Amino acid sequence: MDTSRPKVDFKCDVEILNVSKLCVFRSGTKVIEDIDLSIKCGEFVGIVGPNGGGKSTLIMTILGILKPKSGSIKIYDELPLSKNNIGTVGWVPQTASKLPTNLQITVKEFISLGSLNKKSFFILTKKDRKKVEDIIKIVGLEEYRDTRITNLSGGQRQRAAIGKALASESDLILMDEPMVGVDRESRNSIMKLLDNLCHEQNKTIIMISHDLATIKQTVHRMIYLEQNIQFDGSTADFPELSSLAQLRGIEPTHSEEDFVGSSESKKEPIIHLISNSGGED
Repeated sequence: MDTSRPKVDFKCDVEILNVSKLCVFRSGTKVIEDIDLSIKCGEFVGIVGPNGGGKSTLIMTILGILKPKSGSIKIYDELPLSKNNIGTVGWVPQTASKLPTNLQITVKEFISLGSLNKKSFFILTKKDRKKVEDIIKIVGLEEYRDTRITNLSGGQRQRAAIGKALASESDLILMDEPMVGVDRESRNSIMKLLDNLCHEQNKTIIMISHDLATIKQTVHRMIYLEQNIQFDGSTADFPELSSLAQLRGIEPTHSEEDFVGSSESKKEPIIHLISNSGGED
């Protein structure tokens, strides 16, 4: 029986990730529950939600770092840590661009680390080296290929981290707040790069972010997670702030009458001052 992962093409409709009735506890506290999720190849999914809502917990469970209390996670219909899934999932953590200042490796060497695994006996082949050179071009770091990674800007280091994930030939790339500390120009170019990877190479990307504006401008699908999934749909259908507050059960502390009354009361002193400026009683 062929246990290898399915080969995907440009119009692939293959389910990469399936999450069913997932419940995860951390330190005895329930963090997420009743999570049902299906993600296919080529999707660019943004996960948003409040701090403590379970975003990082979900990602770490998909990676196999955390174990579920109940429910299941399947990647290509296999458990996350199955030997058949070696190299399937790439991980770009929030701290990817915060590298030790004494790290003495070049951009090329850093990206090459993604190609090293048990299957290759941790040795780079000629094919691997060619792949690394191609990835350096894809992430736009050709002129920095021989530059020490610590000499790059935050945005450039983030690009290198994405390149390292690509070097592993991962079909599914998980990213935790990848735009933290990245300037606006770099942020826009990186998000465009990620979108191109989905459209042109069928990469599937799941990104956690607090930057709602950036996420809404880039991803194809948005998930709002607060212990369980409150919204899962297209970016265009993602609720506005007032609707999102209602979705979360947040009630306004002031009524419309309060705002009207406050506005009117602020106008009175202004009228009074103007009338006094003319010398009248």
